[in-house]
Amino acid sequence: MNNTTALLQVSNLRVSVAGREVVKGISFALDPGEVLAVVGESGSGKTLAMRSLISLLPTGVTSFVDSLVFDGRDLNHLTAEQLRDLRGAGIGMVFQEPMTSLNPAMTIGRQLDEGLALHTRLSEPARRAKIIAMLERVGLADAGKLLGAYPHEFSGGMRQRVMIAAVMLLEPKLIVADEPTTALDMLVQHEVMDLMLALTAEKGSAVILISHNLSMVARYASRIMVMEQGEIVEQNDSQRLLAEPQHAYTRRLLEALPVRQPAPDRQRLLAAESVIALTDVDIRYVGRKSWFRPQKVTHAVKGISFNVRAGETVALVGASGSGKTTIGKLIAGMLKASQGVLAFRGRALNPADKALMTTWRRECQMIQQDPFSSLNPRMRVAQIIEEPLLLVATMNRSAREQRVREVLDEVGLGNLFMSRYPHQLSGGQRQRVAIARAIVRHPAFIIADEPTSALDMTVQKQILELLKRLQQHYGFACLFITHDLGAVEQIADRVLVMEKGVLVESGWSDEVLDNPLHPYTQRLLSCLPVLKPREQGGYQLQQPA
Repeated sequence: MNNTTALLQVSNLRVSVAGREVVKGISFALDPGEVLAVVGESGSGKTLAMRSLISLLPTGVTSFVDSLVFDGRDLNHLTAEQLRDLRGAGIGMVFQEPMTSLNPAMTIGRQLDEGLALHTRLSEPARRAKIIAMLERVGLADAGKLLGAYPHEFSGGMRQRVMIAAVMLLEPKLIVADEPTTALDMLVQHEVMDLMLALTAEKGSAVILISHNLSMVARYASRIMVMEQGEIVEQNDSQRLLAEPQHAYTRRLLEALPVRQPAPDRQRLLAAESVIALTDVDIRYVGRKSWFRPQKVTHAVKGISFNVRAGETVALVGASGSGKTTIGKLIAGMLKASQGVLAFRGRALNPADKALMTTWRRECQMIQQDPFSSLNPRMRVAQIIEEPLLLVATMNRSAREQRVREVLDEVGLGNLFMSRYPHQLSGGQRQRVAIARAIVRHPAFIIADEPTSALDMTVQKQILELLKRLQQHYGFACLFITHDLGAVEQIADRVLVMEKGVLVESGWSDEVLDNPLHPYTQRLLSCLPVLKPREQGGYQLQQPA
């Protein structure tokens, strides 16, 4: 790389939190139009390092840099007004979670207009026309009508498109995209990334892509920079870095990539007891009554039938809005079916059968997508795990404490964590606590709703291996709800594919993944970038057919 023509040059960047250095003197350069991926686990310092480029750091976090040059301009000593001019117009940022970065009290139109009004001299009609054109460019239909809508009225993929539109309206020379697709399903991930890279290529913008997903960045980045504990441990051309990883940490990240589990013992699973069974289940949401409009009915799930046997993991996959989480909530008792039958061990669940309903509630447990919001922040780990045991009349305090200690060991945490609060744990540790709470009463059935979607690849692998090991020990049935087909390979015995509330394909995992029959399943798999080991070592990107 010729640094004399570089768009961005960073020399000896350090970031400190409460006096502790978390980014330790990194240096790198970026050429115009280049796509650089910054990868590493949570806590590696990648987000803080990139946010410091435009001084978007939280209170109490400070940065120092020997030299920071962007587009030939020294950014080391900018005033607050100069920084404001730089943000958006020079360097734009696409945040990880658009729901928290978009103002919930302002319409989309006002929020998009804000940047244009600040950084351009366009008239109001001209700004409106440009906003509508950009919204249409990012694939949002009826853009003129959307200007008066609020963020909560959009899906996750639509909000991320709005964020990209907001950034691209100002035509910045550099875009920093911080985990822009983490919470999105495979189809939307593919669409959003293709869209963002197409727009940046049109404008000639460079991109810094912050991610922990090596398969995804391998498809889109021209160069990869690997960070560990605040340091750059390796950087190289994407293809070369994957084929010949030099650092042990890079090799560890690659070893955490999804690997398909051996084919299950089908005869054993087919002979096992059916723990739950759904037959012709429909779920409808009925909207509010109105004098002026007909009552709206949303048909979320249509005629779904399947079962899950003891010791079996069935993956329920599909795009956002396909109805998979709705199915999980129905089974957990959070929703009621409009029609159809939900049976537990061959007996239809009926609210009038109090004994059976009580048994089902005890035997069915759920692991939520985000453990931080599902764990009580005011309770210690021991209290969180013990809580389900308080309903067991035969257990005294000593027995409950002993069981809590046992289950903490089983999930790989140990007694040292008993007195900690959720905010004192990492994401992976919090998910282990959530799993411990779910298995503490030896349930017959567990619903795992996107349990690894927000975790690093290495932590994802650990959590999936933990779930599989615990299932072998306890023999529970598991419904694994996910949009991550890589996770499906690692853990699922069977796969159910949903599209718009309908079950479009089902079968053994290896058969569905290798020979998908339905066009929708084929589309899902075509969006999955796969890194395959090479015979001579390292990995290479296998482009979907």
